[in-house]
Amino acid sequence: MNTRFAVATHILTFLHTQDGRPATSELVASSVSTNPTLIRRLLSELAKAGLTTSQMGAGGGALLARPGNRITLLDVHRALDAEGTIFPLHQEPNPQCPVGRHINGVLLRRLSDVEKAMEAELARTTIADMAQDVANANRPG
Repeated sequence: MNTRFAVATHILTFLHTQDGRPATSELVASSVSTNPTLIRRLLSELAKAGLTTSQMGAGGGALLARPGNRITLLDVHRALDAEGTIFPLHQEPNPQCPVGRHINGVLLRRLSDVEKAMEAELARTTIADMAQDVANANRPG
């Protein structure tokens, strides 16, 4: 696992808080504390998945492609993980070994339920929910 999911969720939540105003990659990068190039790369992947769009020209930038209450964390996960595998398996265990011969099948059976539970939880949370949680965290007291 890496931080791409967390950064993409940050990007989308930030765009949601912009209330329809386009955000430059530099502005988003300042919120994420990263390089605008990374933001542009992730925005490209999110756009391919139909989660963001771009407004060109002066005053342009990134926008959500649909309302934040219609983008789930599962959408974000799927946008970044084309293979759809949360737990990738070792590709070439030794078939001569009694463990190596069966480990992937055993792992797949165990991890399948974990992946389904995680996807169900991700599907319950929207970008609008994330923005509301951030707003609540910023309230004093």
